[in-house]
Amino acid sequence: MNWLRRTTRVMALAAGLGTGAAMAQDAPIKFGLLQDFTAVYTFVSGEYNQGQQDYLALVNAEGGIDGHKFEAIVRDTGNQPQRGIEAYNRAREEGAILFDFLSTPVSRALVDQAMKDKVVLITALHGRGDASDGTVFPYVFPMMATYWSQATVLIKYLEDNGGLEGKKIALVHIDSPFGKEPLPVLEDLAGQKGFELKAFPYPSPGNEQSATWSEVRRYKPDAVLIWGAGGGQSVSVREGIRNGIDPENILSVVWLAGTDAKNVGADVMTGVKRFEAVSSGTDPAIIQRILEKVVEPGNGAGDKANVGSSYYNIGVATMAVAVEAARLALESEGAPLDGTKLKAGFEQIKDFDAEGLMPEITITPEDHQGGGAGRVSRWNGEAWEPVSDWGAAYQDIVRKEIEDGAKAYEGGN
Repeated sequence: MNWLRRTTRVMALAAGLGTGAAMAQDAPIKFGLLQDFTAVYTFVSGEYNQGQQDYLALVNAEGGIDGHKFEAIVRDTGNQPQRGIEAYNRAREEGAILFDFLSTPVSRALVDQAMKDKVVLITALHGRGDASDGTVFPYVFPMMATYWSQATVLIKYLEDNGGLEGKKIALVHIDSPFGKEPLPVLEDLAGQKGFELKAFPYPSPGNEQSATWSEVRRYKPDAVLIWGAGGGQSVSVREGIRNGIDPENILSVVWLAGTDAKNVGADVMTGVKRFEAVSSGTDPAIIQRILEKVVEPGNGAGDKANVGSSYYNIGVATMAVAVEAARLALESEGAPLDGTKLKAGFEQIKDFDAEGLMPEITITPEDHQGGGAGRVSRWNGEAWEPVSDWGAAYQDIVRKEIEDGAKAYEGGN
């Protein structure tokens, strides 16, 4: 499989580092990127993992960090917790100190074990939002805006562009825990800001939503938040427009990409907005260096056409944060790194934006979300363009959800 063949490239770049004591000090830092390449998350995992591998290859091509190269251990979990556990155990034996499953079922199944083993589990844009509480989940790092924070950023955008008082807002969501996740913060905000909220669930996987959107049409909302992923998102946009919703009034969770615009019709989708966790496109400095030093020399992990896509750039950002954590850990804790030292590195990250690729994040022992910032972007018919600045919103409400969830987790353990 292409994704499996790609991993040998990063591993090879990390080879040849010496023997004996020198090898112990300069051994590659291993990250387990054990993701779903064949089942549910295929809409994102290929481009996301490609971005991860390309960024690690860039770091290696530029000499590594303090003499250390990085090695990506890439395997398929098929979104199955048991396969994820098996892949995790194998990668642990091979020396991995950081894991990214990009799968909520798998990451949730391994939270307890990762904390017991004292290795870092990153859960950007998936997994448990309450794991942002580092006092309860010391080795788990969401490190980007949770779905709660994404909802608040979208609501703040609406407040800043027309107000909320007396407005009707619909949440059209997949009928799953993920789809329902933003409801608590939206309900709190509706009470505070004086808007009316109504939820409209549709059955998984989201291929058929016509009955749901007929109800939305009768509700006559001023704005619609769509909360799904994969093919269901383009169905939501298409059905919303077909039922008379102005594209300018449709706002999406992070899972809406340029490929969805092609499925809907690039011109048809013009005006639809989404939460944006990182910049898209090839303009960011890090993406330019990847093109120059990794892709153009022929060492890229996949199709060059993916470079700069939304999901590719998210993958790059996750590894940029992880490598920064490793750099800080090597400075403060020394080599060789282990999970405990890497955790300390993550908790020293301050105002890091990956050279402008993402909003500044600051991770502390208490806040593993990193601040919850993002922005809103708009599909202009050809690409996503930002229509708000980077920022977080209503984090007091988000923090309440985080702490309530963390307390419930503690109570059950």
